[in-house]
Amino acid sequence: MTAIRFDRSEPDAGNGFQAASAHLIVASHARLLRRDLLPDGEPTDLAQRLYRAPFIVLAHDAAPDPVFFYANLAAQELFAMPWREIVRLPSRLSAEPLARKERQRLLDRVARDGFIDDYGGVRISARGERFRICGATVWNLVSDQGTVVGQAATFATWLPLR
Repeated sequence: MTAIRFDRSEPDAGNGFQAASAHLIVASHARLLRRDLLPDGEPTDLAQRLYRAPFIVLAHDAAPDPVFFYANLAAQELFAMPWREIVRLPSRLSAEPLARKERQRLLDRVARDGFIDDYGGVRISARGERFRICGATVWNLVSDQGTVVGQAATFATWLPLR
């Protein structure tokens, strides 16, 4: 994987709701999974629709210790972190210490196979609330030049744990 520098400014109309990141996430998903992440709609509002989608979308870079560079509103709410905090968080910290080895095996599998669509695991919010992810899809983010520049995940189902 190749580390590139992502714009981590909060999505808004001024930056097209992070249009470049949204395009990378959506295009990589379509290319690898051969299905759309979002339902059909105007391409010009794709980034805004992704940011406001009713399901979780997260993406991290390809640094040796990957850091989130994208988290839609649903992800910010679930992880109890505003944009400015979540896009500075090493993604490994979204899992409890005991779940980090499991998370690394998942990421290694995605790196090898391009994507998985059957992930489940325990994560933790900034408030310390634990939840189990069910049926997540995780895929490589591939630049237009064919270079893997990170990974993204999406899921719509999670269960709070007590």
